[in-house]
Amino acid sequence: MLKQVEGSVAIAESVALCRPEVICAYPITPQTHIVEALSRMVKDGRLHPCEYINVESEFAALSVAIGASACGARAYTATASQGILFMAEAVYNASGLGLPMVMTVGNRAIGAPINIWNDHTDSMALRDAGWIQLYAETNQEAADLHIQAFRLSEAISLPVMVCVDGFILTHAYERVDVPTQEQVDAYLPRYEPRQVLDPAEPVTIGAMVGPEAFMEVRYLAHHRQMEAIGLIPELAAEFHAVFGRDSGGLLHAYRTEDADTVVCALGSVNGTIKDVVDELRDDGVRIGSISLCSFRPFPMAALASAIGTAKRVVTIEKSLSIGIGGNLSHNLRMALQGRGGEVHTVIAGLGGRSITRESLRRVFREAIENRLEPLSFLDLDRGVVERQLERERQVRRSGPAAEAILRDIGAVAARPV
Repeated sequence: MLKQVEGSVAIAESVALCRPEVICAYPITPQTHIVEALSRMVKDGRLHPCEYINVESEFAALSVAIGASACGARAYTATASQGILFMAEAVYNASGLGLPMVMTVGNRAIGAPINIWNDHTDSMALRDAGWIQLYAETNQEAADLHIQAFRLSEAISLPVMVCVDGFILTHAYERVDVPTQEQVDAYLPRYEPRQVLDPAEPVTIGAMVGPEAFMEVRYLAHHRQMEAIGLIPELAAEFHAVFGRDSGGLLHAYRTEDADTVVCALGSVNGTIKDVVDELRDDGVRIGSISLCSFRPFPMAALASAIGTAKRVVTIEKSLSIGIGGNLSHNLRMALQGRGGEVHTVIAGLGGRSITRESLRRVFREAIENRLEPLSFLDLDRGVVERQLERERQVRRSGPAAEAILRDIGAVAARPV
């Protein structure tokens, strides 16, 4: 059914159609509207049977989901930003124990300084924790990916994060085709756990493992992610057969067939990138783009095939791996190892800064004209940075950098003299 609906509500409705039996909720912007909507469904009986558990922290939320999954229940939770860092130990536990569950990450910057707006620093901080990570480009894909995530998670017994750009998607009202319960039931079978805590058949889950077996256990987690490389496209094809639309998969290539330049990115920025690709194509520029849906597992072969014989690749990254550059480009270089071509990393949109068509057009032109540095920062105000560096050179006790920069740009009142 087509609805004009907030992204968070569309996600909540899709999650509810998957018949979760335990929902663990702790509010943190920008995912709060998702768990609020689910709480209303549980309260008014639309989602039944389901135990909705308000917990005291994000760490508790995922810990309860781990316990629920270990007892054989289909479990769901959501988080963002500092919340996912607070549950970091449990994030590793869930994947290390091979427990299926789905968690929405409403992507948001991580402080300090405090920032509530969108970038991908939070999910990237846990990229190597063993969870599958899927990134949504639109609210339609965000709703669809949750249905596929439950199917994928339970098929290979690993947890799945569905990463959704905070505010840009979670709080945006768009037209979304919300499926029927019959469609979801036809696609998503009843949960049958591989391991379960049952007093009638007692086992230990999460026991101490020493050097004699730890590597093998960790390898199994890697093996399951490699299995997912083949399974994700299969589940996307099945989804198309049931729901009648393409959604999910490993990646989406756009106008790449004859491209000399290919742009790669995660999440909602791909919509703006496609607009700029169309504009440059109208000017005769051979450029295309790739929207990655699966970041973990990383689809190296599929990505290399989609890039083809392009001379250069530009990654637009909404996170910064401080001290080296981009997370996506680092992985992409591995995929393209030995085949030549330039890879440029463009850090953009940190802390919610706008990524405009004009700025993207400029940076793509610089890449095509061989003027783009291997690592660059979109719309970085270098004058502000230099003034702060000069202060630090001149005065040892120069004070907090963030507050000084805000005064420089006039965002807060100057300190009284």
